[in-house]
Amino acid sequence: MAWDYERDVLIDVIRKAGEEALRLMVEGFETIQKPDHSPVTSADLAVNQILQSHLASVFPQDGWLSEESPDDLDRLQKRRVWVVDPIDGTKAFISGEPEFCISVALIERGQPVVAAIFNPSTDELFTASRGGGVDLNDKQVTPPGLWEDQLPVVALSPWELQIGRFASLEPYANSRAIRSIAWALALTASGRIHAAATFEPENEWDVAAGTLLIAEADGTISDGRGRGLTFNRPKPRYRGIIATSPHCPDALARQVKLLARPVSGEKE
Repeated sequence: MAWDYERDVLIDVIRKAGEEALRLMVEGFETIQKPDHSPVTSADLAVNQILQSHLASVFPQDGWLSEESPDDLDRLQKRRVWVVDPIDGTKAFISGEPEFCISVALIERGQPVVAAIFNPSTDELFTASRGGGVDLNDKQVTPPGLWEDQLPVVALSPWELQIGRFASLEPYANSRAIRSIAWALALTASGRIHAAATFEPENEWDVAAGTLLIAEADGTISDGRGRGLTFNRPKPRYRGIIATSPHCPDALARQVKLLARPVSGEKE
């Protein structure tokens, strides 16, 4: 199948990067503040270095876009680009919560064709290639069933849950705070949760891998205005993300779809 080699290379290196993240979690790491006041750790940078050095050596013609690398706009001229979040959920990593993950996607002509999201704490590696479905630790994902007497679950950021931004969903779902949007998308693709929503700004590296997982699971994903996602753009940023699992109950899916509406007078 197309992209099998790229997928195999990615699986190997993302597991090595995950081992390093866990080692630093145990042995200690440094934390600094970025100019935007968000935290970055020495583990983020170490994971980024492992991924970049290995993928660049195997695929030297491909471009690179990562949260923890300077943005080289030469990527815009590349047919293929690796889009990487070395640790999505850095705050969860810092606090020792098992909800951080490494998120990597290969973009070809604006769309993801290979993706991996790895949670080192739980040893769960979700992978997908275009047309190949979704695997968890090299086995096809089998979504759990929904008990009839339980509400479905929607993932929200802790802050948006706190302020009640998505109160309209409360009659239809239980809300779960998840610090990593990439992990939320992996869980949505697998059917463990039924939707994910945020109106906070998200970057391509946050959602590129999750977008392919959702697509290969036959779910839905859009930005906060309901538009489809394209990648390797000059400004790699979206206003919000709205996603549903293919197993999302119809009542909740309708309510989630209503969230994704253009805001009157809002500029691009």
